[in-house]
Amino acid sequence: MIVNVHAGHNPAGMIACGAVGLIDESTENRRVKDEVMRQLKALGHTVYDCTVNNGSSQGDVLKKIVEKCNAHKADLDISIHFNAGANDKNGNGRTTGTEVFVHSASSMAKEYADKVCREISALGFRNRGVKYSTTLYVLKNTKAPSMLIECCFVDDKDDVKLYDYKKMASAVVRGIVGKNPEPVKTEATSEVKPQDKIPGGSASESKTLYRVQVGAYADRSNAEAMKDRLGKAGIDAVIVQVSV
Repeated sequence: MIVNVHAGHNPAGMIACGAVGLIDESTENRRVKDEVMRQLKALGHTVYDCTVNNGSSQGDVLKKIVEKCNAHKADLDISIHFNAGANDKNGNGRTTGTEVFVHSASSMAKEYADKVCREISALGFRNRGVKYSTTLYVLKNTKAPSMLIECCFVDDKDDVKLYDYKKMASAVVRGIVGKNPEPVKTEATSEVKPQDKIPGGSASESKTLYRVQVGAYADRSNAEAMKDRLGKAGIDAVIVQVSV
């Protein structure tokens, strides 16, 4: 697939930033957006980041987001948001939940929206369902089918307690493509045996090192996605270009 993904507001602390509660929308939607992009790239999809960080107003942010999205011929546009209005900062034992907006029931994004709602609600969030809006700027003006995901509520203690950006992003990815990338497998360092030592070598030369190659990719973006996954797992990695 070719997918556009963006966080729906300016960065936190700027004009036209997102909702603020127990967590900040403009911080968390970028974390979710980055992880969604990483996973989709790791699965071999083409992904464009259409986030805007320099809008002069909310209208300007939306206009620039749509311009970025429409610059690509994409199969799907994904707008990442967090909701507000629950006003339950003490918690009542119930989540307010997740919902996804699409332009209409006939939108090609409707099927994806249904699946995203189900996957996020499977994490424990109340499923508020798919909703329709003909006035939301992004849904109205993007060329590709578009959905706006309200992950959960920033002002609900139960939502925030349950929320984890990696799990949220994984649920979104499963809703879109039906699976997540395989987790990075690591192997313990082998113990150096006496027969591995270099005869007559110094202490610094007396152990054998083993290199592990994870994979080879024709698309550099896939290589960069794997390097990023390894880095987040605490594993140093470098990209080496070879001719074949």
